[in-house]
Amino acid sequence: MKKIILILILFVSVQSYAHYLWVETSPIGQINQEQEIHVYFGEYTHGLIEKVDGEAFPKVSDFSLFVIDALGNKTEIETKAHEDSYSGYFTPTSDGVYTVVLNNNKIDVIDYTKYNFGVFKTYYHSVAKVTVGDTIGSTAVINDSGITIRDVSKKGRELKLQVLFKNIPLVKNGIKIFVADQWSKTLETDEKGMVSFKLPWNTKYIIEASKKEEVPGNYKGLDYEFIWHCATYTVL
Repeated sequence: MKKIILILILFVSVQSYAHYLWVETSPIGQINQEQEIHVYFGEYTHGLIEKVDGEAFPKVSDFSLFVIDALGNKTEIETKAHEDSYSGYFTPTSDGVYTVVLNNNKIDVIDYTKYNFGVFKTYYHSVAKVTVGDTIGSTAVINDSGITIRDVSKKGRELKLQVLFKNIPLVKNGIKIFVADQWSKTLETDEKGMVSFKLPWNTKYIIEASKKEEVPGNYKGLDYEFIWHCATYTVL
């Protein structure tokens, strides 16, 4: 019985830091038409979306949300809280690829030494792509201090991504593909940080890449042993 209880405790602890932030928006935009964006926190494949006023979401709600247009102009997006998400808007003014980016490096230190994971600080980064007009292009890379996922796909049902850490390709790093009903798959980036795969179903895909940066530091008076970086990319 003690062994079963220990397994359950470890499972719960792993699930708690396996949470991630992700951004959802329509992949197609229109000039001069408002584009809505939603920010969620939880575990999509398990059908778990945290409530904005619950216990978990407030701990990661100090995020910044912005959009980068095809010319590299960056515009911050104001958000409003709802029951299980935050929402915001931007309005495309020309054809091109727009990159929606969420960044959150303002998360308190967590002590998971009793679960053999150590004392760490979390850094979340999320990306979504909006195409306006008959355009083929890649998403912008805006994370000099952490991990990000860049969409370099052409049109079609094959997704081609590049994972970078501090603007350098992340080689032989695992990425996870999540679909609803607990379906997931793990792939590995190549020597250029690239990975590609088909999108067989017309559904939502959330791609997650993470990296453990073995650099100690101090945040709000608390020491940590490393930074756990987590980036997500959503395809609707």
